[in-house]
Amino acid sequence: MNSLLPIHIYILFHLKKANVDYAKMIAKLTDLDLELVKTAIEDLIKAGLIEREQGSALKRSKAKFKKAFEVHKHHTYYKLSREGVLFVRKINEDWLRKNFDKSIRKGAYKLFKALINAKDFKSACRDVGLNESEFFDEFILHRFITPSGKKTKFFKMLTTMLNDKLIDY
Repeated sequence: MNSLLPIHIYILFHLKKANVDYAKMIAKLTDLDLELVKTAIEDLIKAGLIEREQGSALKRSKAKFKKAFEVHKHHTYYKLSREGVLFVRKINEDWLRKNFDKSIRKGAYKLFKALINAKDFKSACRDVGLNESEFFDEFILHRFITPSGKKTKFFKMLTTMLNDKLIDY
């Protein structure tokens, strides 16, 4: 994949942490639309970064977010492929900056990082000296902010997943 959208990056890191999970749970945890999550999963399967988990049951040792010792699968579960595991290891601050600036627009990563510590979108723009209108639509599109400029649950979950990759935020 040439560049990844923030939803793709979140799913990769989510699966790294969870080991296996299903689309509906990812959508529920992030407050994203299920169809958006399913589309992103299909993109990642086509790119060879994730794959379907085989079998009819999962042990808690394999599905780290499950509370029961063993779960019979009622959903299609996904996991990182070998290529996905290697790819996620390569993701660092420099890769994130280049990817965000390419997949969203130049300067998006700077604003993304500013939003982490800012109260809202308006104050993040002010902190980095950018015009709000330049990035507002993109940040709504990528589910980072609400129309009122507040951070979304998805944004908070994404930054939590990336926190060891982000330098001084």
